Amino acid sequence: MPALVSKSLRDYRRALIGWTIGLCAFLLLYLSVYPSITSDPELYGRAAAAKYPGALKDLMGGLDNFTTGAGYLQVVAYQLFGPLLLIMCAVVLGNRVVAQPEETGTLELTLTLPIDRRRLVLERYAALVLGLLGVMLVTFALVAGMAAANGMGVPLGNIAAAHAGLYLLVLLFGTVTVAVGAATGRKGLALAVTGVWAVGGYVVETLGRDVAAISWLRWLSPFHYYLDGKPLYQGFPFGDYGVLAGVTVLLLLAAMLAFDRRDVGV
Repeated sequence: MPALVSKSLRDYRRALIGWTIGLCAFLLLYLSVYPSITSDPELYGRAAAAKYPGALKDLMGGLDNFTTGAGYLQVVAYQLFGPLLLIMCAVVLGNRVVAQPEETGTLELTLTLPIDRRRLVLERYAALVLGLLGVMLVTFALVAGMAAANGMGVPLGNIAAAHAGLYLLVLLFGTVTVAVGAATGRKGLALAVTGVWAVGGYVVETLGRDVAAISWLRWLSPFHYYLDGKPLYQGFPFGDYGVLAGVTVLLLLAAMLAFDRRDVGV
């Protein structure tokens, strides 16, 4: 493993451990509730529909199959809360690739290494990819184990498909943060751009199905390519996932070129 990749992973380790523990605690808490729901699905189904009426229900994924194993996993882990928390993790780590060390003045030492700027971005980004992959593998093991223990009846392959899509989605937004940070050196701006695209993209994807005026915007939302194929029900939507991966690669190339050409303020 290249030295800069391993050093970056060491720099990320506390954040990675903290986010992994927090995510696992969240998933464990909510997935442990599922046996109670199966004891009286009609009651809990009505309660969920009453708690999240109208547009709020759409934002939660519809809740139509909330009391089934796949429906409950979708709402709790893959619809809103799971992606939201993981995107926050990716943004925090993405800012550490370029923007944060540049703002704190620690990037100067890294730039003295005998490697060009494009490789520097690539290797620090590789640490981001590996770090997020580690978080995703741990959370996948937890979700798959809880689904089996609670008798949710969701095939392991479908859980793997949903988790793979979630990883691609989260990595894309992490790469957005890297690209904006590499182009501007400002972590606040990188956070703002990623946050606006993530929140706006989610709202457009969930509400755009029923609102014709914004339905065309769904094609610009990464959430469309993550959610529309319904991986938890239908398995891997390879075409949609290919779009997420392709956009991520383009953003990485843009980050490398932007950082290579910019006058870095260290």
